[in-house]
Amino acid sequence: MNSEFADHARPNRSAHDLDVHRGHWLDLDPRTTYGLARLRYEVFTMGQGITSEQDLDGADLDPTTTTYWVEDEGVPVATLRVLRGPSGLPAIGRVATSPTHRGRGLAGSLLRAAVADHDGETIDLHAQAYLENWYERFGFTRSGDPDVEAGIPHVPMRRRV
Repeated sequence: MNSEFADHARPNRSAHDLDVHRGHWLDLDPRTTYGLARLRYEVFTMGQGITSEQDLDGADLDPTTTTYWVEDEGVPVATLRVLRGPSGLPAIGRVATSPTHRGRGLAGSLLRAAVADHDGETIDLHAQAYLENWYERFGFTRSGDPDVEAGIPHVPMRRRV
């Protein structure tokens, strides 16, 4: 394996030390795109056992989708995407942080950046139910009935303007 994509266990690097990047997959360096796909595979498929639904669903290639990520030594270690949901509103999804980088505020930094970039817009997300209280800290509230996606309880949430 390329050492560039080896695990990065750097206990002293926090969200304050790392920049939030944003872009569209077709405009990114192929190494970054690969790193984003690998990170999501690590978190969703290997970590959560999600195999019944396709993570790489093609939505990352839609011209309206923006991917946000944080890198450590050039390797993506946290990511999320914003796309236009069925409602036509921006929708945040695919929030993932490498296990080696959790607890450092990286996902929160990404979420704050995505919300700031959509200032004045209502934003949807479909949260894993155990993270509902965490998303509430960013102004999201439950907007419908819970359901199960890929075998994991989820709740629809919305951040209203």
